[in-house]
Amino acid sequence: MLDKPIIDKMDQIFVLLQHWLVSFLPVSLQPLAAVLLSVIVIVCLFPALFALTTVFERKGLGRIQNRLGPNRVGPFGFFQPIADGIKSLTKEDIVPASANAPVHFLAPIVLVVAVFMGFAVLPMGRNMVLVDMDAGLLFYFAMGASTEVSVFMAGWSSRNKYSLLGAMRAVAQMISYEVVLLLSSVAVVMISGTLSLPKIVEAQNQYTWDLPHWYIFTPWGLAGFVMYAIAATAETNRSPFDLPEGESELVAGYHTEYSGFKFALFFLGEYLAMFSISGLGATLFLGGWTAPFSFLTFIPSWIWFFSKLMLSIFVFIWMRGTLPRLRQDQLMNFAWKFVLPFTLLNLMVTALWRFMGEGWERWVVCSAILAVVWVFMGRIEMRSEHFGPRSYRYAE
Repeated sequence: MLDKPIIDKMDQIFVLLQHWLVSFLPVSLQPLAAVLLSVIVIVCLFPALFALTTVFERKGLGRIQNRLGPNRVGPFGFFQPIADGIKSLTKEDIVPASANAPVHFLAPIVLVVAVFMGFAVLPMGRNMVLVDMDAGLLFYFAMGASTEVSVFMAGWSSRNKYSLLGAMRAVAQMISYEVVLLLSSVAVVMISGTLSLPKIVEAQNQYTWDLPHWYIFTPWGLAGFVMYAIAATAETNRSPFDLPEGESELVAGYHTEYSGFKFALFFLGEYLAMFSISGLGATLFLGGWTAPFSFLTFIPSWIWFFSKLMLSIFVFIWMRGTLPRLRQDQLMNFAWKFVLPFTLLNLMVTALWRFMGEGWERWVVCSAILAVVWVFMGRIEMRSEHFGPRSYRYAE
């Protein structure tokens, strides 16, 4: 077994490396240099992770669909992201003559910047957070709301009816499910009593019989996590909620009129948002950087954080290759008639859990309430919805 000082150094290796690098500068410049160094790491790390994820996703979908996936560019196709990047940089950037050029240009930049800002408050390991603010969760959702503005900017500035329809559809979807995303996080705030993400992780960093006190292992935490996962999938426009990019009816949604590097920025922003929202979900419900068993705490905390993040990405890819796309009416009905009411009920169950005190009674009562309502709403209420057949109209 490794000695505790060695374990601590492995856990804090990036923190120690940062302190060593900035120690060569004057004391007055060290805080600024430390922030800039952390920003550079985030800006380089997650796009690199995005490049690898695109390869893994293509290979994973290939396996699901009984084909090979990328296998020509580089060993095992792992240079495919480089080829894609070169293609995006060299393609002609076409802007419609009637488009609002400044807004058309700014939309993808606003999207990527807003997503990157969310990484600033995510604790990626013990003592590994760029900005440890008391209202970190509030800051995260404030930045996340900016992505809806960028989507509308892209659709409106293109002067294309398909782009505008795709943007309006995307904004309606994102607002609907962002309410659920916020409310599912409120349950965690009610129990932990803080909006600080590092403190939320610390509240879960306890063990009983080698098992962690993660919030997902409680009735309200499991229900909140399921609602969060559904809302996160819709918020990032992933299957089966990828209606803003329904190519069979909208060509490519709000980025129909984008090409070249600006389109690549939208593509990058979507994957970065997926990483960010997966990291937040791991922080809120899965203990963040904490180990799943007390005897595994010797493994560096940052490894646990990124393991949970990549596991979430695997589930996203798995769902994309498995589930068909929903219709727009099914999507909105599901949001307002099932997910949102159940999330509001979960808040009341969370309050009940908080004030019933310790004991097995609250496990039975809270679990029973959630299970009964889940069955009633899912099996009876949603199945009573009669969706009429589609009617198709063709141009004469």
